[in-house]
Amino acid sequence: MSKRTFTKNLKYVVLAIIIFGPIVYFAPYIAITYALFGAYDVSRNTDLDSFVIQRYFLGNGILTWVLSPFNALLDLIALPFINRGVYRLEDLPTGHRAEVERLIQISTSENLVARLEEKAKEFPRTMIFFKWYGKNVDTIIDVPAFHEKWKYIQTIGVSVFNKKVSTSRHFGPLRATFRVLYNLNDIKDKSAYIIVGNTTSYWSENKLFIFDDTLMHQSINGTEKTRYCLFVDMVRPAPFRAPFVAIVKVIRFFASGFNSIFYKNWIVLKKDA
Repeated sequence: MSKRTFTKNLKYVVLAIIIFGPIVYFAPYIAITYALFGAYDVSRNTDLDSFVIQRYFLGNGILTWVLSPFNALLDLIALPFINRGVYRLEDLPTGHRAEVERLIQISTSENLVARLEEKAKEFPRTMIFFKWYGKNVDTIIDVPAFHEKWKYIQTIGVSVFNKKVSTSRHFGPLRATFRVLYNLNDIKDKSAYIIVGNTTSYWSENKLFIFDDTLMHQSINGTEKTRYCLFVDMVRPAPFRAPFVAIVKVIRFFASGFNSIFYKNWIVLKKDA
């Protein structure tokens, strides 16, 4: 082990003791509970290694860990629909599948890439929302169909990566919804892709990708052209839809004031932009 690696690992050990030591001492039962739920939650990542564990417990996955008991409850409520982690379109129930197919058809017919190109080209990473956790958003272009009432789809946006732009490896916080991505423009090579665990999906081969975003993931555009991708959240398949829609509304209420934090690395284009 190199001196640099040893120093880095020691830093994380000290940080863990400072953060979790008082919790273990003053609230041991809470500490045990979170240790068990965290172990279950992080073990769902198929690329589990020391980096994933470190990022989950001491990095950008901390909020996911805090919510892990609630996420485990959502997994139970969703049964018998077992969380696959990564989905194909045919894995979804008929209603979910129909909405995804309709959304893709609308997005194609609306020629979103051409309409957004001028506005988004000057920024490394751009996000445009038409609907956010069930609430319609007035944005820089008008797509009335996106503002219709959708049964399962709750967020509709477009994420734009300029050339040679990537995200870090990160976790989403909550499993009330699953993420649906659809690449709107044609990518010719395998330098643009998304990684979720051991799954790497190339936009040149598959334009549609559906996954549980509480798993560690990373989006990469290593090409010399801009990548335009539908950015969609839909309530996850479950016997009863109502609890998940209610959770989406709660998320919208509490998260609306923190949008700038969640998307701090993005330029979110609004109607007055």
